[in-house]
Amino acid sequence: MTMFHPKALAAEMIGTFWLVLGGCGAAVLAADFGTGANGTSLGIGFAGVAFAFGLTVLTGAYAVGHVSGGHFNPAVTIGLVVGGRFEPIKAIGYIIAQVIGATIGAAVIYLIASGQAGWKIGKGAGAFASNGYGEFSPGGYSLGAAFTVEVVLTAVFLIVILGATAKRAAPGMGGLAIGLCLTLIHLISIPVTNTSVNPARSTSQAIFAGSDQLGQLWLFWVAPILGAAIGALIHRYFVGDPEDVIVPTIASPEPTP
Repeated sequence: MTMFHPKALAAEMIGTFWLVLGGCGAAVLAADFGTGANGTSLGIGFAGVAFAFGLTVLTGAYAVGHVSGGHFNPAVTIGLVVGGRFEPIKAIGYIIAQVIGATIGAAVIYLIASGQAGWKIGKGAGAFASNGYGEFSPGGYSLGAAFTVEVVLTAVFLIVILGATAKRAAPGMGGLAIGLCLTLIHLISIPVTNTSVNPARSTSQAIFAGSDQLGQLWLFWVAPILGAAIGALIHRYFVGDPEDVIVPTIASPEPTP
């Protein structure tokens, strides 16, 4: 068993790159595009960004999910380990690949955005699609509110992922369910934290947004990973099927010959 699987790592890098380019790119380039002559917004707004994130996961899952499992998110990788669906030894490689892919995606967004005359990364909430709490929350939500929403929504995300990819789930429909779940998560939480539920996505944007966002980045690693572990445990021990567990815990009994 090895942590180095070139095709799987490449798939995770590509999938996370696409998630950031599609989701964060929509937020940076298209969310707010001014107003028309009648005062209506020309941008796609929160709802458009939410659907952009959902569509990246949906399309990425069907494009490369069969190669790597389509995690595209360190919290998902860790949640799948906790849920007994993924080998722990592979997790480090996956997480590194995801952060690299996300950072490349953010760099491409920066290159595109900087091609507009007068464009610069702003300050404050949501700068360069970054995540934050307090003064860096789009709606001015507190650290406690941000932590809660990230834990709860990532936990739900893992329950959906584990359920949608179970052996008895509808074949071929996992990507659709997971993509729509991520859309709903964004519709709920963009005003609170600008929605993370994904430490790689948060890291890539904070690198470009600046020191203020980097100072709050800890929350967008700790809360999603905690939420993912909670969701995985809930699914594994309360609603999941034992037949779906491929990596038994140390305390699990040996199978009968």
